[in-house]
Amino acid sequence: MYFKSFFDKQLAQMAYLVGCQQTGEAIIIDPLRDIEDYIETAEAEGLRITKTAETHIHADFASGLRDVSRKLDAVPYVSDMGGEDWKYQNMPDNTVFLAEGDTIEIGNIILDVMHTPGHTPESLSFLLTDKGGGSSIPMGIFSGDFLFVGDVGRPDLLETAAKLEGTTESGAEEMYGSVQKAKELPDHLQIWPGHGAGSACGKSLGAVPMSTLGYEKENNWAFQYTDEKEFKKELVEDQPEPPHYFAQMKKINKIDIPLAADTRTYPVSTNELTELTIDLRPKEVYQSGHKHGTLNIPMNESFLSYAGWFLDYDKNLTFIGSKNDADEAAKQLQLIGYDKVKGYISPDSLDLDTVSLTIESEQFMTMYEQKNQDLNILDVRSKSEWEENHLEGASRVLFGDLLTDDLPFDKNEPVFVHCQSGVRSGIALGALEKRGYTHIVNIKGGFGQLEELMDE
Repeated sequence: MYFKSFFDKQLAQMAYLVGCQQTGEAIIIDPLRDIEDYIETAEAEGLRITKTAETHIHADFASGLRDVSRKLDAVPYVSDMGGEDWKYQNMPDNTVFLAEGDTIEIGNIILDVMHTPGHTPESLSFLLTDKGGGSSIPMGIFSGDFLFVGDVGRPDLLETAAKLEGTTESGAEEMYGSVQKAKELPDHLQIWPGHGAGSACGKSLGAVPMSTLGYEKENNWAFQYTDEKEFKKELVEDQPEPPHYFAQMKKINKIDIPLAADTRTYPVSTNELTELTIDLRPKEVYQSGHKHGTLNIPMNESFLSYAGWFLDYDKNLTFIGSKNDADEAAKQLQLIGYDKVKGYISPDSLDLDTVSLTIESEQFMTMYEQKNQDLNILDVRSKSEWEENHLEGASRVLFGDLLTDDLPFDKNEPVFVHCQSGVRSGIALGALEKRGYTHIVNIKGGFGQLEELMDE
C-alpha cells in the first residue's frame, strides 16, 4: 500500500492519497481544487488516481472532488446521509453515493464507510484495511472533521455560517453519539484527521498531524464526558467566529463549482481598481502611504485566513503589490472558491494619498488615564480574546465585520483601534476608511503591549 498526506498550511487542511501498489489504483480523499501535487505524486509512484472521496460537504475550502473527476475521469464517492437538505447536487453520472456499511475498493485496499454526524449531518469516516498487505483488521480511520487530534468538529457552522436555525443543538447531539460510537472501535487505529491546528473547524485542534484512537480516548476532552448535556455544553462554548466565506463554501460544494482556472494575474490600469482592492504589502509599508479605502491584507501565511472575511463572490477584486504576490494571492483565493481576481497594479503606479495615524502604546495609555478612559476605543479582536481581557470603556467589533456591522462612533471623531499585535488593526484602518471615518488612530503593538502596561 502507498500512503501520503498533503498538508495545506493556509487552510490547516489534510488530504490523503492511498494507492494499491499491486493494481496501480489510487484514491484521493478530501482534495483541494489545486490537484497537481496529487497527480504528480501518484505518477511518480506508478499509480493512477481512479477514485476520489470526501468526508463531508466542506465549509472552509472549495472541494477539488469535481475537478479530480473531470480531469482524471475518477469515480467520485460522496455521502448520501444526513437528509434531503444535505444531498450533493449536480454530480457526475458515475458518482457513488455512500451510506453506513458501504465499502470503497481501491485494488486490494478496503475503505469501510461509517456515518459520523455532528460536525455536519452527512459526515462520513472511512476505516482503511490493507488486505493486499495481508491484514484482516483496519489500520486507521480517515475521520474528516469528526475527530481531530485533541478535539472534535464543531457542530455550529450550519447555524452560524449557513444560518440554519436549530442545527447547533441537533449537531451537538449527533456528535455525542458519534463519539460513543468511536469508543467501540479498537485502540490501535491510527487517526487521520481532516485538519490540524489553525483550522476554524474546531477550537482546540492539536498541531500533531495524526494520532491513535487509544491516545485520543485517554487525552481528547470529548472522550471524557459520559453526560450528554455536559458534553454538548462544552462542545459549543468558545468556538471561534467562522469567516464569512464559510457560507459560500457550503453552497458551492453542495451545488457545484467551476473547473479551477489559471490563476496568473495581469496588470490593470489605475482607473480599473475595483470596489474591493486589497493591498498586499507589509502593514508598515501600507501605513506609511496607501490608496485611501483599500484593505491591507499582507501576502504572508495568514493571508487566506484574513481575506476570506471580506470577499463578495459576485464581484471582482484587484490587488496592489508585485506580480509574484498577486499570483500567489489569486492562487490561494481559488482554494476557497473565489475566481474573480481582475488583476494587479504596482504601488509605483499609484498616488498613495493616505498615511495612517499611529500612536505608541505608552503614549496612548497616558492619554487613556488622563481622559479617565473617555476615549473612542475600537477592539477588533475575537470574542474569546475580548472575554479574556480588554480595556475598560472599549467597544468590540470583529475586524471581519467592520464593513457590515453598525459602529458606535461618530465618523468625524478620533477612533483608537487595536487588535492583539497590530495585523488585524492594520486591516481595520482600510475598512474604517471605506466606511467614511476620518480620524482613525492605530495603537502600535496592540493589546499585547497595552496589557503589559496595565500590569505595571
